[in-house]
Amino acid sequence: MRTTLDLPENLLIEAMKATHIKTKTKVIIAALEELIRKNQIAGLKKFKGKVDLDIDMNQLRDRECRS
Repeated sequence: MRTTLDLPENLLIEAMKATHIKTKTKVIIAALEELIRKNQIAGLKKFKGKVDLDIDMNQLRDRECRS
């Protein structure tokens, strides 16, 4: 999809240097993908400690329990 954007040139240049990406289009795509990834991780963090999976790690790892 072709879109015209008015972006600060200094931010694009800084992002390109930081990521070693050579084109403006690719650096914008990388930034959008990272934004989505971080948002998905934040959504998963809401469930921390709230999901009981009832998993016995020793059984999964095929270990003998030491008493």
